[in-house]
Amino acid sequence: MLDANWPDSWRGAFRIEMRAEAIGLAWRGWPVLPGAEPAALTAEGDDLTWRRPVPAQDNWRELTEAHPHEVATWFGDDTHSLLVATGTVLDAIEVDDELGKAAARLLRATGHPAPIVAMPNGRWLFLTTVVASIPRELADQASIQWHGANGYIPLPPSPFQHGVVHWRVKPEVWGWQLPEAAEVHDVLVRALAGDKAVTPVASLSTAA
Repeated sequence: MLDANWPDSWRGAFRIEMRAEAIGLAWRGWPVLPGAEPAALTAEGDDLTWRRPVPAQDNWRELTEAHPHEVATWFGDDTHSLLVATGTVLDAIEVDDELGKAAARLLRATGHPAPIVAMPNGRWLFLTTVVASIPRELADQASIQWHGANGYIPLPPSPFQHGVVHWRVKPEVWGWQLPEAAEVHDVLVRALAGDKAVTPVASLSTAA
């Protein structure tokens, strides 16, 4: 997963960071999973793209309730990326860079920014509470993907093509509480429509 040309010290530091992040999330009840190295695909011509990290084990659904001590053993080397299962503790809405920036500005203006993950491919993930469906305005957009039941997403600092996955807004900003999905969805719908108005802070709430 890590470039063989990386100095051993950097590889070691990266491995430690990945393991620490995985353990910390597991202790907070997030369903952490070990991810396999993204596979390179040969497209037309010489263009190379990467598949996203996928679970390292086929029985990944059975791993989502693993104890943090077991999680620690998964990340003892540099062969895994960090994934979290969606649909039980959290969901995620994936959008493109333009919509992500617009929605982040609206959320920031309320004083309650949601946890946001950014990937080097220009895609953003807004983390929310779990819901059974998303608004039609979002579901009808080909560029928007809902990660719910039986899904998973990469989390920082997982390697990706041309970089690593990173936090735009860390969970600590929310005190490790996830924003209500309906409220984040509403902001995304407004951003999609070009709405720049600010929702009063008092109207937003969080859920553990």
